[in-house]
Amino acid sequence: MSHPGTLILIMAVAVLAPLLAYLTARRLAVPVAIFEIALGIVVGPDVLGWAHHDEIIDTLSHLGLSMLIFLAGYEIEFRTVRGDTLRRSVTAWVVTLAVALGAAFALTGGEVAKSFVIGTALTSTALGAVLPMLRDSGRLEGRFGTVVMAFGTVGEFGPIIAISLLLSGRSPGISTVLLCVFAAITAGAVFWALRPRPPWFSHIIAKTLHSSGQFAVRLVMLLLAAMLGLSYAFGLDTLLGAFAAGLLTRLVLAGADPEHSGEVLGRIEAMGFGFLVPFFFIVTGIDFDLDALFSGGRPLLLLPVFLLLFLLLRGGPAYLLAPRDLSRPQRTSLALYSATCLPLVVAISTIGLDENVLTAGEAAALVGAAMVSVLLFPLLAARLLKDGARRTERADATRETW
Repeated sequence: MSHPGTLILIMAVAVLAPLLAYLTARRLAVPVAIFEIALGIVVGPDVLGWAHHDEIIDTLSHLGLSMLIFLAGYEIEFRTVRGDTLRRSVTAWVVTLAVALGAAFALTGGEVAKSFVIGTALTSTALGAVLPMLRDSGRLEGRFGTVVMAFGTVGEFGPIIAISLLLSGRSPGISTVLLCVFAAITAGAVFWALRPRPPWFSHIIAKTLHSSGQFAVRLVMLLLAAMLGLSYAFGLDTLLGAFAAGLLTRLVLAGADPEHSGEVLGRIEAMGFGFLVPFFFIVTGIDFDLDALFSGGRPLLLLPVFLLLFLLLRGGPAYLLAPRDLSRPQRTSLALYSATCLPLVVAISTIGLDENVLTAGEAAALVGAAMVSVLLFPLLAARLLKDGARRTERADATRETW
């Protein structure tokens, strides 16, 4: 199928996926991304063979991943993600990285390049996928939502830094210098974003918000393009620029026009979740090498191994280092949400394939395990939180009776 036909097919899948999620919601709350990936596999070359993408589809998919990371960066509230909670989340991720690299070395028989790819993939958290689930269920607000955001932020940002340092193809020293220069420029941009905006700035945002001008939306797209271009110019992963752009956008909009910032974000989310992000997940399904996963025994055996490692190496430290004021069900749910991963695993696996470090089967096993984590772990976490809330209500009712 030519790329215009594939484009139409992808958009048809993007429309069908939320319908399927809605129909199954009464029995099982399956994330829309799972239907998008699964349908992508079905229409892809390994099943029906209808969808074959080219540079245009690839570009839209890359933009979708960048938008997903951008929106994850935008969600972060520095006023809440700080202090002891932030220290615990950073410590948990550092422990995960150290243990994951060791486990990857053991799993690969000491292959350094492959160990860096697999070890880095094992440290990620799909904050961009977890936060919409928490928001839709009403659990993003409050103490538990703040803790999940802190652990998820580090689980999203840490692997991006690790990609830039370990998987860039340059020496770690040069990568560190470039990363520091990028950080300094970003810090300058943050300082600019924190400065009070002149009155005309908020006025033009409000004036053009319901017109064809759309000044605020265009400004957000400029920030995203500028940070993507800056990270590319420094030879860093563009996801780092997307994440930084999300942080900057929140600061700019909150400082300039907090009254309309939510409406501006709604329009950006409509562009992202309505068009670009589904492209990323559907193309992930189209690219998924089903034959490589099922041919031979090793890739298929690696899938549950990777899934277990996600849970133990990423979720385990999160559980152990969770703030003490969380209940046991909340700590377990935090571990499950922290171990939920997909977007960065896809990106890291793609790097491994492009550099001929991973085999097609190993990449399929990593991505397959990440897909299962998105389907399974949030469902278990939600169930634990519900059961914990019911037990708390019963205990409160019993105390009131006595």
